[in-house]
Amino acid sequence: MGKTHKVFGLAYLAVAVLALAAPFIGLYPIFLMKLLCFALFACAFNLLLGFTGLLSFGHAAFFGGAAYVTGWFIRSQGWTPEAGVLAGMVAAALLGALVGGIAIRRQGIYFAMVTLALAQMVFFVCLQAPFTGGEDGLQGVPRGALFGLLSLQSDLTLYYLVLAVVVGCFLGIMRIVNSPFGQVLKMIRENEPRAISLGYEVDRYKLLAFVLSAALSGLAGALKTLVMGFATLSDVHWSMSGEVILMSLLGGVGTFFGPVLGAGMVIALQNMLADKVGAWVTVIIGAIFVLCVLAFRKGIVGEWLAWRDRRVARTAKTGAANSETPGPGEHRVGVS
Repeated sequence: MGKTHKVFGLAYLAVAVLALAAPFIGLYPIFLMKLLCFALFACAFNLLLGFTGLLSFGHAAFFGGAAYVTGWFIRSQGWTPEAGVLAGMVAAALLGALVGGIAIRRQGIYFAMVTLALAQMVFFVCLQAPFTGGEDGLQGVPRGALFGLLSLQSDLTLYYLVLAVVVGCFLGIMRIVNSPFGQVLKMIRENEPRAISLGYEVDRYKLLAFVLSAALSGLAGALKTLVMGFATLSDVHWSMSGEVILMSLLGGVGTFFGPVLGAGMVIALQNMLADKVGAWVTVIIGAIFVLCVLAFRKGIVGEWLAWRDRRVARTAKTGAANSETPGPGEHRVGVS
């Protein structure tokens, strides 16, 4: 296990160094910030699906809803960027409490359908409400200055701010999952009746996980509005919920780095293919997803972890067998 932890530590260090150096090796900061926002969105969704076992078809409501709230407060009310982002996150958490309070009373596909139906109601509000801009969305959201001191007009400055927030949230999710609370969530995912029999208030744990996931999804949407300078109906459309499911499944549900990898692959493909194939980019990403699901049923990172576990098990089994084999000059002591 020590060697495994060392490998993971080196991998995280390499990713951190690459993230810090990315703007200086020719990667476009806006693209990188968009990727980071969707990576956070996928990690937030994975907290609910991968570690709690709840499949939501309506997470776009939190992502897009927070994007609209942040954009409106910053553009129309003149709020500072940190206050606008915080308002979007709080709005997503409150919406998550409302949706989760209704949805967790159901299980399986019924839970997923309830979240989808409620998310479509949020989409309708964003389409019809006068302050959302309708089909045009909220345009021209200024970046402003952080705490009124640090200007965010520079892409490089904003990139490192977004990077710090996303890394902090990633570490926070790891801490949550490895805490006693996270262990209860895993138990609920694996065997909910068993968790109930042990005296845990399962609905309360699921609701709290749902609210945490919604709040982090809202933070991702709020940051995206700050980066891109607009919030549109595509942020709150049901297809956005499908995209985050795709990212999580592609990278590996129930792993820490899988959603980040899945988000990176999807956003990179969209960025590279959008100008070349137009609307066909959705078809191409769908085909790649089908192939990956057929070849990597646990996702790319999930399959790698499964292969590593099998290898460790074989090595341990071989070592145990060799220890039982008499060496030169040795003999077994039998019992007569």
